[in-house]
Order: sequence, then C-alpha cells, then structure tokens
Amino acid sequence: MAEVGLPVEDSLSTGRDRRRRRDSRGSRTSLRERLAWLRPPEFDENGAMSIWDHLREIRYRLVISVLAIVVLFIIAFVFYQPIVEAIMHPYQVAAAAVQASNPDAEIQVVNSGVASPMLLALKSAGLAAVIAACPVWIYQLWAFIVPGLLKNERKIALRFLLSAIPLFLIGVAVGYITLPKAFEFMLGFTVAEAGVANLQDLNEFLSLEMRMLLVFGVSFLLPVLLVFLNMLGLLKSYQLRKARVGAIFGCFVFAAVATPSGDPFSMLALSLPMMVMYLVAEFICRRRDVAALKKQVREGFLTPEQAYATLNGKLDAEDVDD
Repeated sequence: MAEVGLPVEDSLSTGRDRRRRRDSRGSRTSLRERLAWLRPPEFDENGAMSIWDHLREIRYRLVISVLAIVVLFIIAFVFYQPIVEAIMHPYQVAAAAVQASNPDAEIQVVNSGVASPMLLALKSAGLAAVIAACPVWIYQLWAFIVPGLLKNERKIALRFLLSAIPLFLIGVAVGYITLPKAFEFMLGFTVAEAGVANLQDLNEFLSLEMRMLLVFGVSFLLPVLLVFLNMLGLLKSYQLRKARVGAIFGCFVFAAVATPSGDPFSMLALSLPMMVMYLVAEFICRRRDVAALKKQVREGFLTPEQAYATLNGKLDAEDVDD
C-alpha cells in the first residue's frame, strides 16, 4: 500500500504546485493589468489615438506630475524650517522698514489655532514642492502636446520647454524680490498713534505669498506662449501689433486683478515685465515672419509686394492662391 500511496501523494503535490504556479502567473498578469494605467497609451498603426486614450494620457501626465510634487513635498516637509525662514524673509524686511520709519508701530505675525503650526509647515512644503517640480509638470505638458505635432513642430515644442522652465523660475524670483516692497506698502498704513497693533495671521500671510509667487511665475510664460503659437502658424506678428494697445491695457488690468495684495507696487512689478515681454515676443514673431516670407520670395511662391502685404496683414493665403 505504501508503494501505491507514494505516487498518489507525489501527483497531488505536483498538482498543487501547478495550481500555485498558475495562480502566481495569474496574479502577476492581473498586477500588470492593474498597473497598465501608469503607462501612457500607444498610438495605433495610423499614428492616431482615440478620445479615451487621450483621456488616459491626460491622467498619466497628471499622475506623474502629482507624484513628483508629492515626493518633493515629503523632502521639503522634512526641511520645512529653513523654507519657512526663506518665506518669512520678505515680511521681516518690510516690518523692519516700517518700524524704522514709525517706531511706535507694533507689527507682529501670530499663529492662531492649535493646528496652525502644522498647516504652516504643510503650506510651506507644498509651495516649495510645486516650484521645485516645475521641470516635471512643464515637461509633462510638453510631452502631451508633442505626439500631435509634426516633426519640425516637435523641435519648436522642445524650444518651448527649454525656455518655459527658466522663465517660470525667473517670474517666481521677481515676485519674491517685489514682496518686501508690497508688504511695506500695506503695513505702512498701520496707525500706531491710535494704539492699533498690526497682528498678521501667519497662514493667511503664507497663502497671500503663495498666490503672489505663482501668479508671477505663470505670467512670465506669456512670451513663450505667444512665440510658440507663432511658430505653429496660429499667430502672426501683425496680429500682435494690432492688439498691442489692448494687450498693454490688459497687462495692467490682469496685474491689478491677479496680484492678491492689491498694492500698486506689485501691480507695476507684474504689469511692466509682462508688457516688455509682450513687446519682445512681438519682435521675435516679426523676425520669424520676415524670415519665412523672404524664403517664400526666394523660392518664387510670393512676389516682394505680396510678401510685404502679407507681413502687414493686408494679404492672406487665399489671396495669394488666387
């Protein structure tokens, strides 16, 4: 009986091993299927992508951006104290300037609430993470746009990426530099003679500074966007020239609305660079349009008169074809 039972036990163990291997393969397959959404969708043989795949790619790009921000947030949260000191520096400079001109003024930042210190650390780490992760989320925006572009347009989009990152950081730096004057202007209205103490809630102050820095950073992307649209042929230099007055007025209106502090110094500090960058973008777009029209004249597609009229918006592509 023992000789007969041995192969039966072996066969049972062999069957169990096969089921385990089959179950493990199934679990590995299901795990790959569960994590498939972490990979960007692929194009079909015609280079096309369905609407659902586009939505999946948007989700993928957002997930990568959020993961980068979360990782940097964890690192920044560990070292939140020097970040808070850097964030508080503009306010301290402004408060010292106000107290130097008005020694009786009592200006102080306070934490109200038991959870306020923790919220301060979380907000400080979040602000640092969003700024530090700008190469990642700007790249994800670029990577989402690139598949729908032609080969020469992809090179243009790469230039957009390489210029957008430093401009965003420059905008944040300009916003940080202007903060002391903005705070000094607002704190300068403290009426010390009437016994009024200026007690600032630290979390409200931090929210104000976060909005200021992000508004400046995003606003400095204006010339990159305009030149990028010109490179794609969607925007011409004559259109920028015709809209110049309205654009300059719009820069001032946008700066007045977008700067949460509401002081004239911040408004000018934001509107003037935007106005200059608009003019620089107009100049670059005109240079590009002139170069493209000269090439068409050399190749015989346009006469010099037609090229000049096209440059000034008096002749479009349909007129040239006719």
